[in-house]
Amino acid sequence: MVRRSLKHWLLAIVLVLLLVIVVPPLALSLFRHQQASDADPGRGAATVAHDVFGDSFTKVTYLEQNWQPQDSLWFYTTTQGSNLLPYDFFMALEQPGSTPLAAAPPFRANEHMNRLRYLPQRATASNPDALPVGFVKDGYLNKNYLGVTCAACHTAQINYRGLGMRIDGGPGGADMVGFLTSLTTAMQTVRDDAAVRERFVKAVLARGEYASADDIVKDVGVYTQRLVSYNTINHSATDYGYARLDAFGRIYNRTLQHLLNRSQLEAVLRNIFTPEQVAEALAGIGNTLSSAQRDQVIARVARTPRDIAWLKRELFIKADAPVSYPFLWDVPQHDVVQWNGIGNNAGLGPLGRNAGEVIGVFGTLDWHEADTYSLSSLLAGQGFKQSTIRFDSSVNVENLRLIESRLASLQSPQWPRSVFGAASIDAARVLRGERLFNNHCASCHASIDRSSPERRIVAYMSKVEEVGTDPTMADNSVKYLGYSGILRNQYVGAGVGSILLDKKAPIAALLTKATTSVLETRDPDKSFVQRWAEWLRNMAKAFFGNEIKASNKQGNYTIDTTVAPYASLRAYKGRALNGIWATAPYLHNGSVPTLYDLLLPAQCPAEDKQAECRPVKFQVGSREFDPVKVGMRSQGYDGFTFDTRLPGNSNAGHEYGMVAVTKGDKTVPPLTREDRLDLLDYLKAQ
Repeated sequence: MVRRSLKHWLLAIVLVLLLVIVVPPLALSLFRHQQASDADPGRGAATVAHDVFGDSFTKVTYLEQNWQPQDSLWFYTTTQGSNLLPYDFFMALEQPGSTPLAAAPPFRANEHMNRLRYLPQRATASNPDALPVGFVKDGYLNKNYLGVTCAACHTAQINYRGLGMRIDGGPGGADMVGFLTSLTTAMQTVRDDAAVRERFVKAVLARGEYASADDIVKDVGVYTQRLVSYNTINHSATDYGYARLDAFGRIYNRTLQHLLNRSQLEAVLRNIFTPEQVAEALAGIGNTLSSAQRDQVIARVARTPRDIAWLKRELFIKADAPVSYPFLWDVPQHDVVQWNGIGNNAGLGPLGRNAGEVIGVFGTLDWHEADTYSLSSLLAGQGFKQSTIRFDSSVNVENLRLIESRLASLQSPQWPRSVFGAASIDAARVLRGERLFNNHCASCHASIDRSSPERRIVAYMSKVEEVGTDPTMADNSVKYLGYSGILRNQYVGAGVGSILLDKKAPIAALLTKATTSVLETRDPDKSFVQRWAEWLRNMAKAFFGNEIKASNKQGNYTIDTTVAPYASLRAYKGRALNGIWATAPYLHNGSVPTLYDLLLPAQCPAEDKQAECRPVKFQVGSREFDPVKVGMRSQGYDGFTFDTRLPGNSNAGHEYGMVAVTKGDKTVPPLTREDRLDLLDYLKAQ
């Protein structure tokens, strides 16, 4: 009786503990909803007194896209796990040009960030420090960092006669490489100049997160080296300029960098360095490399231009395929996403795609080999092995799911007749343009109802040889291999069967396996119960709540086979063109400044001196809109010169309607100038 009573008491105590300790956080996690709390009517938009390219906007408005102010501000400030550098560093950092005697303006000043084409904001409830659109205070393991959100690259502004029009989900105009270069220079000045460093340390200490000057100086060295390493690895011979980025190249390189383990790295270094140099490079490095240790190794071996070139060629890929920032309306309604359709939007595809994006924007990746198996490793398909891989990271899967859900309600912007004038679209031209569109464009670009909750976007994939546009981005995603490191001997599904990851493997396979493993890892910032409850909810809602199901790609593309499992990626997609008027410059690599230019051939016939063709060079950086040709101002100011003759910059291809086409027993003649204007007005109206 005593033993039975004791058992009953023990059972009762366990049940009470479960009810008190486990159930409340579990219920809170399962049923809580993140509420938008900032409804500033102007959505925090700010103006600047001086613009580097002479653009003028004294007022900012928003076009109707089915989002309220709280939706926009939530999108701008919802963190995703990006950790660029300590937050207090960014708040204290001065612009490049600081001197021992005089402090430069803050790096984060609106005029400076606007010069880099990030959108300035004033302070609001969700953005008390008045950071630009898409910049946030992010947290990981009880530390605060400067992070970026989707909105930094996917919020647009176009100016017209003093009015700035913000477009949520539009392609950003930022020069991210310029931003990172300027940030690196500012950090190097702090590191190397005693007087500037003294001011910086004093300002950071005053903010209260750091306890000592020594800790600050140490982290200045760590994060400066991280920026230098990143810039070195991703340097491209072709400058990106404004409004584009080789995001995939940089995501791939960050993945490759963090998959490296000591044994594989040591084997690679032995191919060019002496045993003594290898030992020096790896001094103090264990088998599992931290981010700081990887940066140290790169700094130790990348001492000459020859060494840097070899290191990049051997361990990384060329990030030399800059593309325009994709526009985000209707993205949750797509069957496949990204310019070459690499992202399947079914099931957990959106979470994997967004996890890859966080990897690219400086998510902390604490990937390492562990000595014991865990439930996470079992779910990731690693089995009951003594040595398994942990994919701890700062990636905030909870928020990634919520962001994707919020984007489902975003609609494309409509042509603002009230701004450009009622005569800016001619009804007769729209009718004629619709007929031209149906003859020349509709086979690849379906029409949809922008506001229908049932809308679906079917991407028509055209192989590179058919569409004729610059192949660099598509080629890079297929041809490059990378060291598998900690993923070696694991399997990854590729649609035509599983790939066993060898010493080197396709980068698309490595990224797929890495992002899948990140999704299968619990959030280390949360308690045990909360991390598991949130993970279960996120996986269930993301998978079962996704109405997009797996389907075959449509179009004319090379079929994937077991010999070439990623052959279909050598293609570019055509999508519905609603809102296309607000997405200049055009083609996937931003090589055509206006929609009118896109309807012209890439080259003029040598014998026709009056012919119109796409510009070989044009200026990028201005936000001033041309409602006639439909694009940004592309000449008459000292912006970034886009030269279409450089590698990766070709403006060729997509020349449909330039020559007569026979369809059955009917011949469709090439477009005349009047035809182009008709088609342009139809596209404005979409």
